[in-house]
Amino acid sequence: MAKRAETALYPPVKRWLEAAGYEVKSEIGPVDVLACREGSEPLVVELKAGFSLTLLQQAVARQAVTDSVYVAVPRWSGKSGWKAFKENIGLCKRLGLGVLSVREKDGFVEVHCDPVPFTPRKSTARKTRLLSEFARREGDPNMGGTKGQIITAWKQDCAKIAAHLSAHGPSKGAAIAKVTGVTRATRIMYLNQLGWFARLDKGLYDLTEAGRAANAATHEPASFSGS
Repeated sequence: MAKRAETALYPPVKRWLEAAGYEVKSEIGPVDVLACREGSEPLVVELKAGFSLTLLQQAVARQAVTDSVYVAVPRWSGKSGWKAFKENIGLCKRLGLGVLSVREKDGFVEVHCDPVPFTPRKSTARKTRLLSEFARREGDPNMGGTKGQIITAWKQDCAKIAAHLSAHGPSKGAAIAKVTGVTRATRIMYLNQLGWFARLDKGLYDLTEAGRAANAATHEPASFSGS
């Protein structure tokens, strides 16, 4: 099935290249499609029935021959197909590969990106968030592959607040912040993302049953004094 699909991609890709002034031949050595045009670098297209690691490995290997390397796959179908296709385009851009899609019903070839050197854009905001979490997290409580069960600095702060409330009962956020060192104690309890805290009055909080159970499960002794 894959071989037939790859074979079906060749005629429309050949027509598209010929319309751009290239002479095109298939299966030249390890190359699926080789296109030559006077005054231009050779252009290579690797054909596959879908994106795969093999396709990307083959395309990257062709960059030893020319910088003009494309991958060509059948056009996606459906919303989920487009999402996966779009993610693969991003990967190909990072590898310096061009991407073509071929529409099955009429052989229409669409260029989604050309093979150009890729320079990733840095995100100062993302970098700041990562470094902030690194600095605030105490120790290294997580193991790789935790399947979403991550102990974050936020959860560590929640545990400190819960331990204080368990030991001292209802407390003001400002007082908890002063004793525990969790400067954002009031905000954490107000947002209550874990469902551990109950607002009793303005700025006054206590633990919910879920919070008491979570605190008991951590087996953390209440080591803070004051309220």
